Amino acid sequence: MTPAARLSAAIDVFADVAERRRPAADALKDWGLAHRFAGSSDRSAIASLVYDALRRRASAAWVMDEDSPRAILIGMLRLQHGLAAPTIAGLFSGERFAPAPLTERERERLETGSLVEAPPAVAGDVPDWVLPALTEVFGHDLMTELRALGRRAPLDIRVNTLKRDRDATLAGLAHLAPAPTPIAPQGLRIPLGEDGRGPALHVEPEFLEGWYEIQDEGSQLAALLCGARAGETVVDLCAGGGGKTLALAAAMENSGRIIASDDDPRRLAPIHERLRRSGAQAEIRTPRAGRARADVLADLDGTVDRVLVDAPCTGSGTWRRNPDAKWRLRPGSLEARVAEQAQVLDRAVRLLRPGGRLTYVTCSLLPQENDAAVSGLLGRFGDLHVLKARALVDEIVPLLAERVRFSGHGLQMSPARTGTDGFYVANLERRS
Repeated sequence: MTPAARLSAAIDVFADVAERRRPAADALKDWGLAHRFAGSSDRSAIASLVYDALRRRASAAWVMDEDSPRAILIGMLRLQHGLAAPTIAGLFSGERFAPAPLTERERERLETGSLVEAPPAVAGDVPDWVLPALTEVFGHDLMTELRALGRRAPLDIRVNTLKRDRDATLAGLAHLAPAPTPIAPQGLRIPLGEDGRGPALHVEPEFLEGWYEIQDEGSQLAALLCGARAGETVVDLCAGGGGKTLALAAAMENSGRIIASDDDPRRLAPIHERLRRSGAQAEIRTPRAGRARADVLADLDGTVDRVLVDAPCTGSGTWRRNPDAKWRLRPGSLEARVAEQAQVLDRAVRLLRPGGRLTYVTCSLLPQENDAAVSGLLGRFGDLHVLKARALVDEIVPLLAERVRFSGHGLQMSPARTGTDGFYVANLERRS
């Protein structure tokens, strides 16, 4: 496919996402099934165009003074890709498979459209109703953080120290030109291609042999800040695909007991193969089909050394990777997530032994899901206290201290400040 034909396809996919309010991944998959002639490089390029348009949806529409899929793609090419008006006009030639030629109005907007007077939510490409919450977190750094949140995310991996150290993995992956992550001690960063896509890491021999897992540096740091030690009993309460479970097993050197649990067995499905490949040891507990209300952890109540709660959340900290999610988010969704977080945190506390620790993690930038959730938990359980985040950072990963934002109860990572997804971490201890 020519670049212009890929652009036409991206406009069609973007229209599907906007009209049906569906995840971009689903729309892209359906397009690929209906256009089997498109090769993998074509599909990758189209996906990059769609995701970049979603990243700049509000600002591109403002610049073009129109919010149609076509207008947003045109504005994105200028704002995100930095293309000049003549170059964009060359792609919109109207020739075979190319989008129709630019109108006089579109040419004018490309030349004169500006974000100088755009409201912060538009210039920062976020829903306006979340702006007060983000302002509370970022303060004067708001626009810097919003711009970083609109860029493409890096591609990070975590070296599996149960099988290899970072130096050996660096050498084994030399053909991919990896570099150590700035903060996480076992992380490597893989360069992206011009289309913003990385190599197919899941087919590399080193991946199949369990040398590494694909995991954002922020997620790696969150797992480290759990502080799990060899010989302890640790519960990963919302384990999902198991990324942090595997990181905990490596930190504990497979010495101790890790229980990975999730209310939804479908989310846990990938963990079995990941455990086999990595050599990590963990018990898997999840309700059986038809027994969703069964408490599969009841026998552990009051005995666990550490509980990791990677809570269900809005995912606002991952908007670099999932830009369509921010436009689907509604206030009601946030309220539902806050209720779920309170429920899972209450369950986590009951697992702790006296002196046991709870690590609360979200991939959210919204204080309602972070410090406010911890405040609510402290109000419900009088025998909990918050551990000082700065002291834990200095002890576990001191390189993080100069970059991260410390909040009332924990810490907030962010794309501009730490170069990671927007993870929040707080640690609490149950009094003896």
